[in-house]
Amino acid sequence: MSDPVSALAPTDDTASPRPTIASAAPGTDALYLARLLEEGPGGRWLHVARDDAQAARMVDSLRFFAPDVEPLVFPAWDCLPYDRVSPHRDIVARRLDVLTRLMQPAGPRPQVVVTTVNALLQRVPPPEALEGRVLALKAGDSLPAEKLNGFFAENGYYRVETVSEPGEFAVRGGIVDVFAPGQAQPLRLDFFGDDLESLRLFDPLTQRTTEAADQAILKPVSEVILDPEAVERFRTVYRSSFGAVRDDPLYEAVSAARAHPGMEHWLPLYHKRLVTLFDYLPEAGVTLDYQASEVREARLETILDFHDARKRLEGGGETGGWVYKAIEPALLYLDGPEWDRGLAPRSGGQFTPFAAPEGATVRDAGALPGLDFAEQRAAGQGNLYEAVGGRIRQQQKAGRKIVLTAFSAGALDRLSVLLREHASLEVQSVDAWSAVADLPSGHVGLAVLEIEKGFRLGDVLFLTEQDILGERIARATGRKRRAENFLTEISDLQEKDLVVHVDHGIGRYVGLETLDVGGAPHDCLKVIYHGGDKLFVPVENIEVLSRFGADNETTELDRLGGVGWQTRKARVKERIAAMAHALIELAAARALKGAEAMDKPDGLYDEFCARFPFPETDDQLRAIEETLADMAAGKPMDRLVCGDVGFGKTEVALRAAFLAVMAGKQVAVVVPTTLLCRQHYRTFKDRFAGLPVQIRQLSRLVGAKDANETKAELAKGRVEIVVGTHAVLAKSMAFKDLGLLIIDEEQHFGVKQKERLKALRADVHVLTLTATPIPRTLQMAMSGVKEMSMIATPPVDRLAVRTFVLPYDPVIVREAILREHYRGGQSFYVCPRVKDLAELHERLEKLVPEVKLAVAHGQMPPTQLEAVMTDFYDRKYDILLSTNIVESGLDIPTANTMIIHRADMFGLAQLYQLRGRIGRAKVRAYAYLTLPPGRILSAAAEKRLNVMQTLDSLGAGFQLASHDLDIRGAGNLLGEEQSGQIREVGVELYQQMLEEAVATARSGATAAEAEASESYTPQINIGMPVLIPESYVTDLSLRLGLYRRLSTLVDRAEIDSFAAELVDRFGSLPVEVENLLQIMTIKRLCRDAGVERLDAGPKGATVTFHNDSFANPAGLIAFIQQEAGKVTLRPDHTLVYRRSWDNDAARVKGVRMMLDGLVKLAA
Repeated sequence: MSDPVSALAPTDDTASPRPTIASAAPGTDALYLARLLEEGPGGRWLHVARDDAQAARMVDSLRFFAPDVEPLVFPAWDCLPYDRVSPHRDIVARRLDVLTRLMQPAGPRPQVVVTTVNALLQRVPPPEALEGRVLALKAGDSLPAEKLNGFFAENGYYRVETVSEPGEFAVRGGIVDVFAPGQAQPLRLDFFGDDLESLRLFDPLTQRTTEAADQAILKPVSEVILDPEAVERFRTVYRSSFGAVRDDPLYEAVSAARAHPGMEHWLPLYHKRLVTLFDYLPEAGVTLDYQASEVREARLETILDFHDARKRLEGGGETGGWVYKAIEPALLYLDGPEWDRGLAPRSGGQFTPFAAPEGATVRDAGALPGLDFAEQRAAGQGNLYEAVGGRIRQQQKAGRKIVLTAFSAGALDRLSVLLREHASLEVQSVDAWSAVADLPSGHVGLAVLEIEKGFRLGDVLFLTEQDILGERIARATGRKRRAENFLTEISDLQEKDLVVHVDHGIGRYVGLETLDVGGAPHDCLKVIYHGGDKLFVPVENIEVLSRFGADNETTELDRLGGVGWQTRKARVKERIAAMAHALIELAAARALKGAEAMDKPDGLYDEFCARFPFPETDDQLRAIEETLADMAAGKPMDRLVCGDVGFGKTEVALRAAFLAVMAGKQVAVVVPTTLLCRQHYRTFKDRFAGLPVQIRQLSRLVGAKDANETKAELAKGRVEIVVGTHAVLAKSMAFKDLGLLIIDEEQHFGVKQKERLKALRADVHVLTLTATPIPRTLQMAMSGVKEMSMIATPPVDRLAVRTFVLPYDPVIVREAILREHYRGGQSFYVCPRVKDLAELHERLEKLVPEVKLAVAHGQMPPTQLEAVMTDFYDRKYDILLSTNIVESGLDIPTANTMIIHRADMFGLAQLYQLRGRIGRAKVRAYAYLTLPPGRILSAAAEKRLNVMQTLDSLGAGFQLASHDLDIRGAGNLLGEEQSGQIREVGVELYQQMLEEAVATARSGATAAEAEASESYTPQINIGMPVLIPESYVTDLSLRLGLYRRLSTLVDRAEIDSFAAELVDRFGSLPVEVENLLQIMTIKRLCRDAGVERLDAGPKGATVTFHNDSFANPAGLIAFIQQEAGKVTLRPDHTLVYRRSWDNDAARVKGVRMMLDGLVKLAA
């Protein structure tokens, strides 16, 4: 590899081919690139990968092989040419971060800009458009608020209440939060007037400060700069290009300097000129990925196809949406000759992993083929590791160093353990190429490195996880979603929602009002009752209100002061107590029965885990460990694993099944549909391949003869794992020794099937998997009867599905289908009824004749359905028109567009599950929920669709179950009896009462003891302003959320922490908020002292005890006698303190001292 640069010198001849860098296996290309950079001109280089996956792999390789090099990733837009949607803000922010950095002189570290063919083909704003668009701020700077807000508006920032994504900002008085491009965390700017006093980084999940920051560098987050000059230029060029403008929402929005979806696709109209990425790197050499030229040609064809399709639509006279006026491709994209001219004057070459004959333009990167173990894999795992060990020892004898690589640290640890066990190999970690150089000959190093195939380079052999185990799928862990956030997030309380007051019953919440209480302003929630009676609930007691759930015309409001509510509540409480005892007895019976403890078999379990082709996420590992711990505990497991679609629940089931089979037990996997049955069957067969485990499936796709044979073999114990639909639940089914029951998507089974499941699960381990827990399961989990694991961490490359709710529009439907088709993907078209399929089939054939269409529904003969689904899976069709038979479990990564016909006819859980069928690859997925034009939706349907659009974040399944409880109301959630109870007291209070009843039943307390210990809410009035002012927190729902959180705090430390968070997020505490926090401390003391009501003023206080009783009556009487004249007890058992408090601070201090004394007396 001597003098690589001289042979890769630039040429003026654009027609001559790029020099070839041969034998450049993935990994060695990064090493060779680092050498080119070292010996070439300037401190920058451009590497063009063929796609995003190869770009990510190059960045990872550079970090290992050339840690001194700084990789800058310049991604392509995540939308199609001539699209109606905008690229994701995060992607645009990353692009502009790189462009603004390239406008600066290169730093001491060499830089490699890693981009893709698609990104390089697209023109970008020129440096002069970004010049002066970077705002640098540090403490002590002065900046008027209107200037900062103007910067955000012009540069594409999006105003929100709570900042969590790049490109967002929030303003709360003098506190400005902003997530700027290039930052790992958002910034909190603290202004006093126009002066910037401090800068802090904060965690977007907790919203709490993490550390101080020296400065803020704010860059544009949109390639469209909507300043007056750009707006006027757009208007002029748009009119001159497309003629008169009428009813054009794009033109109207930009004219008003407002962002519009998809406006970036007219980028040339906002700028005097556009340039290319080449122009930002005038002296940089360029290397091209293997097959980059072929990808370029395909992309150019796609751009032209999309342009032609737009022009046809524009001239076709179709109605139903505004006409898309497409600009010429050359305005936004490079063509072939321009690409070649950009490359010609630059040094570099094109990588290929293959050897090439010697020639003047060929250089050899020096990589030789590595080792392959396909033959040994086919023979079985034990032989495989022994073979690996043997081949490694041969390499050691030849004096070579061996580097063993894996995609994740967990996989690497597992491989090293297996090699130590099977081959007695000693290993050590290496974190960079320089550390490999320091390895003594014959030693084995371990490295986390995302390369798929190994190679030999000089005296070093790279052996990858994939070489040993077969195909792996690289997947880094995304930003962690904390499971506990799902459990503690409160649902927003909206005006006109039905609420339940624990003492007064069902009312309607109509808003937050500030009342004058004792001469001081006090925030209260206003609730309307029967006859228009009003109840004002102080915000510090917000916990006495809970949402009722389903809102319908038949729900009657309670009468304030009436006895009806208390009677109903007592009746429900009695029934819940009986149910809680029954649940506890059921759980206790399971625990007493005992089950065989199943432990991990040494070595074998690790070998089985090593077959999993992804790195596990933290949540997934926790769920696996919790499940395995349950199975080893010696009592029947009953665990719910709740994880969003595609987050890895099946792997938890596979490992549990492996443990059961290794313990000599049988496993039944029960799924709701034949299609999901087939998919799980294939997954289990693949993972258990080569092991002495018999796996069969039972569903209507299996013939009667095979089904009878499977049942007979199960009864004899010759089949270890059966994957089936409700056929597994037939009474004729018999197992020889069933040890584990795995239930996938339990909510899809009917009542009788669920009863059969209950009978099956009496003394076996039960593992339930779900993305949307049915409310009964969710309630049991929350009540502590069923254990629950949550998998809330998505794969990093899973992008949230873009969801649109809109009236049916043939233009948009055609556009959506063709967008997916032209990017090489497939689409689902789902309708609610079989009878609509024929009409839709005819309509789609006319609308999109370019694509192939298949139909599937549950009434088709099983073999025909199986054939259609197999053909769609094998990509013989572009669209699958179906009923919601595709709802459960199907995994088709190439299908990333879904159109749902008459979305108002589906349930929320159905919509969520349907949408979960797409977005399982690394590309952006789109869901269109279409409605009949002009139809007025029912309130419940409208609410369902609104929830679907707002549940855009990944990992929303747990929140969905709570929404489902609200929207479906009682329905068929818990069986008719419990449904009636929910209708009487509301869903949230029902859950709270159930949890309390379960806790009481567990503790064995008597009814009287339970009554005495029942929680209550002290009423407090100390005549001071108590509220979070609107000027401090402007957003009403955020204020209510803070009130709700505040009401749940239990001790002084939590209150102090909450106060610190408020100061951090919103600025210095106003006196009203200080008072509110004092009230919460006083409230806690009241509970500890048994005080139900406290009133305090300048001349003293009165105290009423809960249930007119005090824990230490004798001590209280002695105290009153001791304080004769200052403290008296009235006949109504009210305690009166006579004091003289000159101001609010003295009053608060006095009340706290008084309550402290009572707490000590009661102890």
